[in-house]
Amino acid sequence: MSGLNEATLIGRLGKDPELSYTQSGAAKCKFSLATSEKYADRSGDVKEETEWHNIIVWGKQAENCDKYLSKGALICVKGKIQTRSWDDQQSGQKKYITEIKAFKVIFIDTRSGASSGGGQGGGGQGGRNRDGGGQGGGQPPQDGASGYGPQGDDIPF
Repeated sequence: MSGLNEATLIGRLGKDPELSYTQSGAAKCKFSLATSEKYADRSGDVKEETEWHNIIVWGKQAENCDKYLSKGALICVKGKIQTRSWDDQQSGQKKYITEIKAFKVIFIDTRSGASSGGGQGGGGQGGRNRDGGGQGGGQPPQDGASGYGPQGDDIPF
């Protein structure tokens, strides 16, 4: 066996996704994902640690992420860990970034204001569906082929 490089993360977006296109026309979406862990320290105080992950999504999934996700959305990302390097033009130093290159993004809760813990009232569901039409009031695609799972509180595993 040569190895396994696979990551599965469940967390909330730290900011709205950023969509761009390569010169060849390929869609690329970048966003940060926060995963948190709560634990009790030796004195019994509850502590919370948050880890931030850089996520890169390509193709049609990238466009869907940009269209339906916004800051605070709860998602599951499956992908591989990848480290890139480049030379900083100002300092001349070599810089590194570790990212998750996502091959599957599952929308768990795309409601705007999801991190506030509120219900679906007011603006309700819909993420950032900027085109105003399409898929049932801004809901992401629901077919199995698109890689998106159930909505609401149903986690598919």
